[in-house]
Amino acid sequence: MKFIHSVRHFFERHGFNVSSRFADRLGMRATNVRLFFIYISFVTVGLSFGLYLTLAFLLRLKDMVYTKRTSVFDL
Repeated sequence: MKFIHSVRHFFERHGFNVSSRFADRLGMRATNVRLFFIYISFVTVGLSFGLYLTLAFLLRLKDMVYTKRTSVFDL
């Protein structure tokens, strides 16, 4: 259990330094940068899921339009 706390402590001290340094570079607050990254992650997940559903619909539509024929005489 102590190992888990030490790993968490390490990442809290050094891992979150990225957004604070980025915020200092841009002249913003670190909380605003963290919120931006959180919102962007939700948007990208939503876009990828919407793209997945669109492609699935188009593939289903293609299968309904183009049917495979087993022989030449099926025309």
